[in-house]
Amino acid sequence: QVQLVESGGGLVQAGGSLRLSCAVSGLTFSSYAMAWFRQAAGKEREFVAAISRSGGVTDYADSVKGRFAISRDNAKITTYLEMDSLKAEDTAVYYCAARNTIMYSGSVVYNDLRSYGYWGQGTQVTVSS
Repeated sequence: QVQLVESGGGLVQAGGSLRLSCAVSGLTFSSYAMAWFRQAAGKEREFVAAISRSGGVTDYADSVKGRFAISRDNAKITTYLEMDSLKAEDTAVYYCAARNTIMYSGSVVYNDLRSYGYWGQGTQVTVSS
């Protein structure tokens, strides 16, 4: 049974930092590209960041470039999202997602939510202004 479990969300003041974690089980983690998406109240789910299965390639939404950093630890079977200089508009539920890319280059990343077959339950991030 595949499970993606996010943690690390919470309430933080604008300008602060949070680190989200996504613990994965039930799949061969090193075969999967990983990503973070977010969904604010009343809005569609949107792409935040992605990392290739090799860890060598990353991609970010323009709105978070320079503030957020995605990483992965294949030994710990975990993906992280380091969020700095948080803004009120970063408030959302953050979701972790996984996509098997073993048939493709180890450098491929995807920013389309339809590309991802496995999802976590989400963790709430609230930034107060």
